[in-house]
Amino acid sequence: MLHEGGLDGGAETQEGNVSAERQSIEERAINAIRVLSIDAVEKAKSGHPGLPMGAAPMAYALWTRHLRHNPKNPAWPDRDRFVLSAGHGSMLLYSLLHLTGYDLSIDDIKNFRQWESRTPGHPEVHVTPGVEATTGPLGQGAANAVGMAIAERMLAARFNQPGHTIVDHHTYALCSDGDLMEGIVAEAASLAGHLKLGKLTFLFDSNDVSLDGPTSMAFTEDVGKRFEAYAWQVLHVDHGDTDLAALDAAIRQAREASGRPSIIIVRTTIGYGAPTKAGKSDAHGSPLGADELKGAKAALGWDEPPFLIPADVMVHLSAVERGRQIEGQWDEAFARYRKAHPHLAREWEESIAGKLPDGWADAIPSFETGKQVETRVASGKIQSAIVARVSNLIGGDADLSSSTRTSIDGAGNFEGQSGAGRNIRYGVREHAMAAITNGIAYHGGLRPYASTFFIFSDYMRPSVRLAAMNKLPTIYLWTHDSIAVGEDGPTHQPIEHLASLRAMPNMTTIRPADANETAAAWRVVMPFTTGPVALILTRQKLPVLAETAERAAEGVRRGAYVLADASSGRPQVILIASGSEVHVALDARQLLAKEGVTARVVSMPSWELFAAQDAAYKESVLPSSVSLRVSVEAGATFGWERYVGSHGRSIGLDRFGSSAPGEVNFEKLGFTPENVAREVLALVGDSGALK
Repeated sequence: MLHEGGLDGGAETQEGNVSAERQSIEERAINAIRVLSIDAVEKAKSGHPGLPMGAAPMAYALWTRHLRHNPKNPAWPDRDRFVLSAGHGSMLLYSLLHLTGYDLSIDDIKNFRQWESRTPGHPEVHVTPGVEATTGPLGQGAANAVGMAIAERMLAARFNQPGHTIVDHHTYALCSDGDLMEGIVAEAASLAGHLKLGKLTFLFDSNDVSLDGPTSMAFTEDVGKRFEAYAWQVLHVDHGDTDLAALDAAIRQAREASGRPSIIIVRTTIGYGAPTKAGKSDAHGSPLGADELKGAKAALGWDEPPFLIPADVMVHLSAVERGRQIEGQWDEAFARYRKAHPHLAREWEESIAGKLPDGWADAIPSFETGKQVETRVASGKIQSAIVARVSNLIGGDADLSSSTRTSIDGAGNFEGQSGAGRNIRYGVREHAMAAITNGIAYHGGLRPYASTFFIFSDYMRPSVRLAAMNKLPTIYLWTHDSIAVGEDGPTHQPIEHLASLRAMPNMTTIRPADANETAAAWRVVMPFTTGPVALILTRQKLPVLAETAERAAEGVRRGAYVLADASSGRPQVILIASGSEVHVALDARQLLAKEGVTARVVSMPSWELFAAQDAAYKESVLPSSVSLRVSVEAGATFGWERYVGSHGRSIGLDRFGSSAPGEVNFEKLGFTPENVAREVLALVGDSGALK
C-alpha cells in the first residue's frame, strides 16, 4: 500500500547521517533509486550522478503514485508516457525501470555505458524496454512529449465512442535547466500552450547548476513567467529533495488541469547527499569518486553493498501487479468496445500495428504524358488520394501549406482539446515541428509527416537525425528543391542538402523526376516503416515524361533505372540524373545522338534504394564496362564520384545560387541540354562543339 504524506522530518539532510532503521519505506525507496544510480556511474567511471540524486523524489512520486504503466508490457498502447528529456541523467530512468519490474536486470545496470549494453549513456528507445524516446540532445525529449500528447488527443478523437474510452493517458517529461535553455523547447512549449494540451506535464528539475557551473552565468530568466506567457499552468515545489507530499499534490493538480499543459518547477539539489559536491557542477557529469560516494551513502543512511537493494524496497517499488491490473481493466474495456464497434476496433489494431488498409493505393492518380506539373502539386494530389483511405496519415507544415501543397483538404486543423482535425498548424517552428513529429511516431498509432521548404530542413536536422537513428517511420515533404526557387535567392536555394541527407545512416531520400515518379515514390513511402523517408519536390513545373509512364513504378522502387538507352549496342556514355535534371539529361541525349555519341540516361531518384539492390541489378543499370559517366544534379557534387568514377564528371553546384528567375539560374549555372552535351563531348574527346 502506498503511503501518503511527506518524508519523515529530518530523515535525510545534507548535514548529518541517519540509520536506515529510522527511515520510512518511501525514503528508503527514494534512496535506492539514488544509490543504484550512483553505483552504476561509479562502476562505469563515466556518467552523470547529480540529476538522479536530486530528481529521485519527484520520479518516485510520479512512478509510484500516478504513472499508469505495465512493466511486463511496455508497449501497452494506453500507458502513460514518461520521457527523460534530460537524457544525461539516464541512470535515473534505468534505476526506475529495474526497480519497478521491467526486463532490465541488475547485470544490465552494472553494464552501464559499456559495449552493446542495454543501459547506454543516454536512453535509446530500441535498446532498453520502457524507454519511450531517445534523448540526450537537450530539448528533444520535451518536444517529443508534445508530439506524444498530440497523438493521444488525435487517437482519442478518432476512436473513443460514447460509453467506450480506449484512449486516455497522460504524457510527462522530466526536464533540466539545460533543456529549458534550448530554443526547441520554447518552440514546442509555445505550441503546446496554444493547443491547450491538458494531458501534458513537464517536471522541471530546477537545480540552478549546469556542466560549467551555476546557471546564473547564462540563465537568469523567470521560467514560471515564461510558461505563464505560453498559457501553461505553472506549479511550484520549493523543497523537491524532501517534500513528497508537495510533489504528489502538484502532479495530481497537473493531471486535473484538462484545459492547459502544466509545468511543475521543482527546486532540487544536484548531487543531493554528496558531502562536498552537492549543489555544485562537480556532481553534474563525472562520477563522485570513492570517498564522496561513501560519504553520500552515509548521509543517505545507506549501508548495503553496491547494487544490492533490500527485498522490502523491491517489493514496495514493484509496479508489476498494479500494471497487470490496470492493463487487464483496459483489455476488458476493449473487448466491450470491439463488440460495440468492430470496424473501429479493427482499424485501431491496424493503426497500432502500423498496417496499411487493403486498397490504400487504389486511388493514386495517373498523370498525362506531355503535361507540365510541379512535383509538389502532383504529390499533393497523390497525398489527398491516400489520406482518403489511410485515416492515420496526419501531419502539418511550418506555415507553408499553401505552397508545399500538403494540407489535407476537408480534414480540419488539429484542435488540442477535442483532438479533432488532421492538419497540424506548427507555425514557423521547424525544429519543434520535426521533434514533435518524432514524438507522434514514438507514440504509435499514427503515420506522421512534416513539410517545409527544403532549405529549412537545416532547422529540422537534429530531429531528423534522431528519426534516422531510431528508424522512425516519419515522412518529410520538402519542396522548393533547388536553384529553380529563383528570385528568393541563395538564402532559399538548397545546395548541399541532398549530399548531407545521403550521408545520414538510415535516411532514405527520394527526388522524383516528374509526376509519375512522384506517384511511384509515394507507393514506396507508405509501406516503408523502417526509417524516415524524404520526398524532395519542385516548385517549378516539369514535363510528365513518356519514359516514366511504364518504368517509374519499378524503377523508383529500385532507386535507379534505365530511362532511355542507346538505340543499338553498348552506350558510349551514361548520363545519371535526379529530379528536375532528368528531362535535361534526356534532351542532352538527343543532342549527343546528332553528334554521333550514344548515351544511356539513368534516372536515380534514390541513392539509398539503389544501394540496397543486388549486384546484378546495379550492373544492369550502370555496367562497369562503361566508364564514361556524367551526373547531372542541381546540388553539391559531393558523393557523385561513387557513381561517375575516376573517368567521369559531375555537373552540379559547388557554389551558392543566385537571385534570378529559376530558368535563368539553370541556364547560367549549366543545367541545360546544350551544356550537358558539351561536357559529354569534352569527356569523350570529340572535337565537335554545340553552339
